[in-house]
Amino acid sequence: MDIAADSNQKESFIPFALPCIGEEEIEAVVSTMRSGWLTTGPKTQEFEQAFGKAVGAKHALAVNSATGGLHLALEAAGVGPEDFVLTPTWTFTATAEVTRYLGGHPVFVDVEADTLNIDVKQLERRIVELKRTHGTKLKAIAPVHFGGQACEMDAILQLAEAHSLMVIEDAAHAFPTSVVSRGVQDTERRRRTIGTVGHASVFSFYATKTIATGEGGMVTTEDARLADRIRLMRLHGISRDVWNRYTSTKPSWYYEVVAPGYKYNLTDIASAIGLAQLAKVQSFQDRREAIARQYHSAFAAHPALEIPRQRYPNDTHAWHLYVLRLNLERLSIDRERFIREMAQRGVGCSVHFIPLHLHPYWRERYKLDPEMFPVASREFERVVSLPIYPSMNDVAVQRVIETVFEVVGVFAL
Repeated sequence: MDIAADSNQKESFIPFALPCIGEEEIEAVVSTMRSGWLTTGPKTQEFEQAFGKAVGAKHALAVNSATGGLHLALEAAGVGPEDFVLTPTWTFTATAEVTRYLGGHPVFVDVEADTLNIDVKQLERRIVELKRTHGTKLKAIAPVHFGGQACEMDAILQLAEAHSLMVIEDAAHAFPTSVVSRGVQDTERRRRTIGTVGHASVFSFYATKTIATGEGGMVTTEDARLADRIRLMRLHGISRDVWNRYTSTKPSWYYEVVAPGYKYNLTDIASAIGLAQLAKVQSFQDRREAIARQYHSAFAAHPALEIPRQRYPNDTHAWHLYVLRLNLERLSIDRERFIREMAQRGVGCSVHFIPLHLHPYWRERYKLDPEMFPVASREFERVVSLPIYPSMNDVAVQRVIETVFEVVGVFAL
């Protein structure tokens, strides 16, 4: 039984999210603390190697957050002052704010109604517009694999190649996610794991993610040049990281600063947790899929509810989120009231995401309004994220289902 799992999920409050921490993680942390190496060191190197192997990437670089990883990846990709990066409005603010860190400008794109991933047709339109008005200042695309379902990566990569753009994937939700390229007959031969598709992919190990270290992230890439730059810039632009400095034959005090870098390294304590979590990723994935199937089966036929759509069954969906949509014309309450009613009955829910064009900073800075993003603006009003995490037992899942039906039944029109 996971330490964080509630032993009485039938009666207690079911939170929206809960990390699955067991004795393995506790023992790994204790062992690391006893080793005397707490910051970036041998455990972080081991975690990088294991994660790179898990996704099939040539290079994996541990960082202290996905936000830091996105910042590093865009910097390595050459994004600088007054440059433009295309990203969906349907994402967490970190995806866009890192472009501002570099003095650039995010350009928001609406999403597909079914997947809530970036709309490739709208993306192409915005690329053409920006190329005409700003030429080489358009530098990158930052697609977000929302909820754990891969974007239309074949089409995005084709656009990127045609317009000489870098693709930096926000893969915070997407481990383990894979996408099947559509042009080859053999499904397994054309399967690619997110982490090996774009020029760089950035994963999150935040407490709610599919594997969790509390805070943390990983950047993967096939590009040695990008990897070298990220490795350098994640720790103050120092030419040798702490681990190399303290294990090499040169004096441990000697180092060289060759660029004005950042402080984005991951600790060995976090990496020890990550290694223990990584060993469980398949069982975690299997459980998330099982819960998603139970929700699908329960909600698919109800007229007031719309289940998430997995567009390509051969792709692997990480099911980081299960986003139910309310058909509000069949209910006498709005989404906010629905979530309150669920909480009063002992089930926590959330919303992913408040589209960025609705937030004051982005709205005012770039003069955005809801009409510019009709799909995201409309769907935001009716999305609800239900609990979906591996320590939920079938009793808890059934209780979530029954609570949804109870609330919908009370307020049905």
